[in-house]
Amino acid sequence: MSLRARLDAFKADFEAGKAPYNVPPAVIEIMHRATAELIASGAAQGARKAGDVAPSFSLTDPDGNVVNSADLLKRGALVLSFYRGVWCPYCNMELQALEAARPEFEKYGASLVAISPQTAPNSRKSVRQNKLSFPILSDANGELAEAFGLRFRLPDYLVELYKQLKNDLPSFNNDPSWTLPMPGRYVIGQDGVILYSEVNPDYTRRPEPEDMIPVLQQAAAVKA
Repeated sequence: MSLRARLDAFKADFEAGKAPYNVPPAVIEIMHRATAELIASGAAQGARKAGDVAPSFSLTDPDGNVVNSADLLKRGALVLSFYRGVWCPYCNMELQALEAARPEFEKYGASLVAISPQTAPNSRKSVRQNKLSFPILSDANGELAEAFGLRFRLPDYLVELYKQLKNDLPSFNNDPSWTLPMPGRYVIGQDGVILYSEVNPDYTRRPEPEDMIPVLQQAAAVKA
């Protein structure tokens, strides 16, 4: 099953109020409102895109090891995925799909890294729950997401809903700001230029991992 099909099936069950979430329609309406407002804001159009130079980074993995973009790019192209956190089921499905596609990425010499604002213990949970073998990095205070143009603040009414749902982002992220990244997927060439970008203010929509294969093939051909 494609990632899109999995996401759509989950969304249909979730919004129908099915177990285990049993979400009432009023909650769904608030989430739809927040997504529609973020789309209308045009925030996604301000994010880094293909042709731009990607911000460099030095971030830590769940074990405290520093991972540098410069080191990764010495090996080949870099596939970068920004996600919201382990509490987001859509993000978990995306991570699982990326893990399944990882061998194909590596065939073209590419590295795969996922980044979220969550703390190391929550990143360890991401790795464990989703059986991941690629680095999950913590973007403290969303600074790298900000540099990519992905970071946004939740509207007050959505903050109140999250609090009611015990979705405590300040605790998950060790950051009181109530901000998140829009989900973003990038391929960065060895020269640091973005070759592929997909940013969607609707967190229920994610590109297929296979969409990046032609870009990785081309990057590998240039390297050769």
